[in-house]
Amino acid sequence: MSNLQARRVNVRGIIIKDSAMLAQKFIKSDGSATDYWGTPGGGLDIGESLYAGLKREMIEETGITPRIGKLLFIQQFVRERRDGTCDEGMELFFHIENSDDYTAINLEETTHGTLEVAEIAFIDPKSENIKPDFLKTIDIAQYIAADYPVYISDDL
Repeated sequence: MSNLQARRVNVRGIIIKDSAMLAQKFIKSDGSATDYWGTPGGGLDIGESLYAGLKREMIEETGITPRIGKLLFIQQFVRERRDGTCDEGMELFFHIENSDDYTAINLEETTHGTLEVAEIAFIDPKSENIKPDFLKTIDIAQYIAADYPVYISDDL
């Protein structure tokens, strides 16, 4: 992996309501929507704490202040760039406890929503194309309710 160029740390919110998970389709560089769903959140700024970064990202994309709960999942992966180099990514997924606040999101009222988010909705992660893949198979509600150790997905 000598062509690794950088490591990016992302923080993401997991919001579950009535067995559905809040997810979004992202706007690609050509203006079209991704063909997959992902969870709200994004990259940390240099020197920014995990909680401050997640709060900032959630407010930018949804307009709603999150009540951040426990760390549920960590994903580590390598992404190949167009120029042949690779970036290492690490994503930390936290439970967002105030799910009722996210039932009516207006992207027009956010600072970044219309720039980054094509669509946002509560979906069934088991039947939709969601990234990362482990969100399709893991029992997310059980991880929130139980005292399980943090699930680590290592795709290096």
